[in-house]
Amino acid sequence: MMGVVVLLSIASLLRCSMSGIRIRGGSLDQNQRLAVNISRVLSLYGFITDSYIIEFFTDNLWEALPESWRSVLSDLTAPELADQLLSDSHPKTTSYRSVWPLSLLALKVTAQSLSFQRTPRRDIGGADGKRPPEFQDNHCQSSLLDPLFRKHVKPKKQHEIRRLGELVKKLSDVTRCDHVVDVGSGQGHLSRVLSFGQGLRVTAVEADHRLVATAAKYDHDLMYVLKKERTRPTKSASYDVTGIRSLTPPRHVAACVDPQATWEEFLDQLSGDTSAPCTQDPDTSVSSSAQMNTFILSGLHACGDLSVAMLRHFARCPRVLGITSVACCYMKLTTCEQPRPPGVLGPSCHCGSPQYGYPVSSWVSGLPGHELSYKSREVACHAIEDYIERLKGESDVLKVHCYRAALETVIRGIDPNMKRAGVQTIKNAHKLPFTEYARQGLQRVGLHPETPIDLAVVEDMLSQQQQVVGFFSLALLLAPLVETLILLDRIIYLQEQGFRCEVLPLFKPEFSPRNLVMVAAKGVRHPPDILDEISSHRSREGSEEP
Repeated sequence: MMGVVVLLSIASLLRCSMSGIRIRGGSLDQNQRLAVNISRVLSLYGFITDSYIIEFFTDNLWEALPESWRSVLSDLTAPELADQLLSDSHPKTTSYRSVWPLSLLALKVTAQSLSFQRTPRRDIGGADGKRPPEFQDNHCQSSLLDPLFRKHVKPKKQHEIRRLGELVKKLSDVTRCDHVVDVGSGQGHLSRVLSFGQGLRVTAVEADHRLVATAAKYDHDLMYVLKKERTRPTKSASYDVTGIRSLTPPRHVAACVDPQATWEEFLDQLSGDTSAPCTQDPDTSVSSSAQMNTFILSGLHACGDLSVAMLRHFARCPRVLGITSVACCYMKLTTCEQPRPPGVLGPSCHCGSPQYGYPVSSWVSGLPGHELSYKSREVACHAIEDYIERLKGESDVLKVHCYRAALETVIRGIDPNMKRAGVQTIKNAHKLPFTEYARQGLQRVGLHPETPIDLAVVEDMLSQQQQVVGFFSLALLLAPLVETLILLDRIIYLQEQGFRCEVLPLFKPEFSPRNLVMVAAKGVRHPPDILDEISSHRSREGSEEP
């Protein structure tokens, strides 16, 4: 009953839509209160996001839910779970076959109201509802991105580098700074858009030397095409190069950005060794590091603590005038409780206390119940919109979670000490009978693939698939709250340092699930509203579509 009272008290204070909160540089006090409310909700129901769905049967996860919830959820079809639980429609406009408990209704309203809005202000959905309109004619080629930047780039990445490239250029105009440091640049797709397409000076930083070499090769290939096109008569040109604003390629730096390092050490890295220049053409010479006075930081899906390191460098380094950060891989964030998450190296040896990836703000650090488990942060990385589509279409893929949970009981029956063994993805698992799925899974964890299985017990578990799907849907309902708290912690951190910060959904979430970008700028007395600038671009995009 206490949970219902807390949820209703929070919901009654909310004056935002069911579709979530739109952050436009809210005040520090507003953001602090939002963080308090989210922490209160997760303190009550965080056990759902903390749970591993593969332990559904071994840990009796279904029994952990209130009986009234189980009664409702077990009776819902997959499409009804999508429409009634996960959609952002208001309860008054939703048709229910049965009376829902007040606590479940309140949780839905509160979770969706406290979460950051994931849909861009002007819907950029195409005719099929999933792809942006730029892919309406060709699902693989963006009609709004220069063909020179589409080579080697998947549609999702085309959408992202075009949208983020526009935003970084706007930030460059606002700060009057034309130098961008692309952190975690990978194969350099964003860097090329920023340099050749937006006319900015770019330093691309990437830890993987192989990716740096690939990026340099792609730069070379693009430069070769540009030089070739410059010598062609206009009528016989293979490419339209009118959208190319600069012939200066990115400057690549092969370096691992240490989240524990100081901003002075970061600047030393930027001045370090670079990859071999892709051309000796004097018209395209690479700018030297000595020319790097001030710059903007940008990161497209900078993983784990890397996004946090960028924020700290922005706040502390006088040379950084702006930042755009799209985060990902929240489960790889270091925390006091888990300083070395799976697959992540521990803090390097630096003087003083280690700097963790979460929380970073003083306010969130002091909140009761602010702790986020590895599993809750991993759930926050799921593609929620994609799962909703699977529910609506009653996809066979939905059975995989139940398969894996049943396999977990088989594995522990053989070896009780083998918990959450890394089975990894089994190709076309949803098309396999469970016996074959189990055979492959047992083999992958080093157990005899022909171990006898009690098929009667397995069939009983597989008959509970809808309960497994219902529990996982509850976790996805709460997942945006986890992501919101993580990003809110970063917003509050910058506000505690005296900086204005804005967050907006930049990409279409069905196309690019991690679509929230954080934007901040220094030294601008009356900065224009960057969000309005992006919206005007969006409206023009719609008119450009055929």
